[in-house]
Amino acid sequence: MRKIFLIFWLFLFVSCAKTYDPLTGKEVYTLLPEEKEIELGKLYVPLAIDQNDGRYPDKEVQKYIQSIGLKIAKVVPRKLPYQFFVVNSPVVNAFALPGGKIFVNIGLLYVLENESQLAGVLGHELAHVNARHHARFLEKQYGMAILFNILAILLANQQNADIFLQFGKIGVQLLTLKYSRDQEREADRLGVRFAYEAGYDPRGLLETFLIFKKLDKVKVPEWLLTHPLPENRYKEVKKLINKYNLTNKHLIKDTKEFHYIKNKILKYKKSYELLNKSKTLISKGKYEKALTLLNKSLKIYPKNCASLTYRAIIFLVKKEYKKSFTDAKKSAEIDNMFFKPHLIAGISLNKMKKYKQSIYYLEKAKNLIPSFPDTYYFLGLDYEYLRQYEKAIENYQTALKLSDGKRGWEADAKRRLIRLKNLLYY
Repeated sequence: MRKIFLIFWLFLFVSCAKTYDPLTGKEVYTLLPEEKEIELGKLYVPLAIDQNDGRYPDKEVQKYIQSIGLKIAKVVPRKLPYQFFVVNSPVVNAFALPGGKIFVNIGLLYVLENESQLAGVLGHELAHVNARHHARFLEKQYGMAILFNILAILLANQQNADIFLQFGKIGVQLLTLKYSRDQEREADRLGVRFAYEAGYDPRGLLETFLIFKKLDKVKVPEWLLTHPLPENRYKEVKKLINKYNLTNKHLIKDTKEFHYIKNKILKYKKSYELLNKSKTLISKGKYEKALTLLNKSLKIYPKNCASLTYRAIIFLVKKEYKKSFTDAKKSAEIDNMFFKPHLIAGISLNKMKKYKQSIYYLEKAKNLIPSFPDTYYFLGLDYEYLRQYEKAIENYQTALKLSDGKRGWEADAKRRLIRLKNLLYY
């Protein structure tokens, strides 16, 4: 027993990487090296984009958020390849992934009133990354063998259903990660510091708290579900802020650029409101009513890739495959990191018996999110019709392993798999 115990600690010690905590300067050991954390975070970017209906299709808006984020990132201790994305979700939220990928929902930009409030939220999310809250979660919940296997398989573009299942499970947890009160205190302390050192009035974060509290009376903002806001938190942050020199005339409270960007987003707010009403109707099977709303949404904002995608879904259900492909293709061209339109384009082409073109889009979808079972089922069909039977078998097997049993094609995939195996191996 003692020998096993010693072997365990020896393995743990060897697995640890020696590094320096940028927040304290002290030497520490970590199970998840920084370069692996960065690689993992990058892998989950398409999943985060897809879960929030794609990136906002305005380069000027994206560039602005990126510029504010990078301005604050210059003063943070961890020097990572930070990226900032604006996504189409109307939910009032911002969140981060391991390795420095930060996401801002358009729903948050609707309610913020000045640039210092935006800086406060971005500083807070950067604080979670700098305190390694996501990395610590991964270290605690998953063995390094699992994380490193995910990286090895996905970076090598290999097919492994068991790894894909783990990838999907971790992704769900990362995108809904709820921070502890201690982690929130740490993120508040660091976020206030980062915003101030970047030249912003740190009271912007306090103002954001007040905005969220008002919204809480109608509907709880998503940010509060993952970032708890007890009464004492506001008071603690206020005490933190009072320690800074708030009479500094050079502190940025607001800018004309913030309001220019916000007005650009508000101009097309109605397009996204119609989109979200249509999504509710789609979930209830009311496709014609949803289609009417999506047509109106796209008339207001033709570049709304989320509306294009959901209209493509309706056309797919209605078996209007050419229309479905056209909308999905447009959406994929607007946002090449958006998984859904690539999948829909592939399925539509499959239905039109354009198997080689279908494979092109489905392979792109698979590379974006490798854990979605339908991708593999339709790839199986494409390869089978092209008489590439071994590839068809591999994809049917992966599809069935990833399936929850409720996709509707499982029985067909099993029949095809048995027939192809008999054809090739018996």
